[in-house]
Amino acid sequence: MTPDYTLAAAIGGLIAVAALVGWLVWRRRGGPEVKKALEAVAIDRLQNVLLPDGMGGHIHVEHLLLTGQGLVVLDAKSFSGTIFASERMAEWTVIGKQGRFTFPNPLGTLYDRVAALRQLVRDVPVAGYVLFAGGADFTKGRPRDVLSAAELVERYRRPEQQDLERLLVAFAPHWDRVKAAAEPAP
Repeated sequence: MTPDYTLAAAIGGLIAVAALVGWLVWRRRGGPEVKKALEAVAIDRLQNVLLPDGMGGHIHVEHLLLTGQGLVVLDAKSFSGTIFASERMAEWTVIGKQGRFTFPNPLGTLYDRVAALRQLVRDVPVAGYVLFAGGADFTKGRPRDVLSAAELVERYRRPEQQDLERLLVAFAPHWDRVKAAAEPAP
């Protein structure tokens, strides 16, 4: 009987670790604040997909939204504290309760994602942003193409129903092309 209990305990431990890792990834990506913002602006959306990069490969896109103003590519970050960042800095620095750490400037990769998407939908407006959840403070200035979740909602609020139907007719063939080209990210 002991081996059965040991196996059950091991499986239970693995499930607990997987749940913890999933929760940490979810929190790192902005958690509930980002989710609410995405739901407020997206007519439709894709998450964690690979798109053709226009050079025979693929590029990962974390969030891809169909909005009333076109398509929006988002890279979500959930860092709390003061963030020192600029377009030209190779690494951005976060100073917060968890200490001081750096992470690579996400703008270059974001612009590559936007360029790949523009290859697929040449006649539709495409924008890209690094999205920070609450708790990120850019005291020394915030780079262009960095938004808070509240600013995303302000800029891209879902249109009224009569406008929504007109926009869906205009954007549907392009969005269908994107969905057909997208593959789930591993």
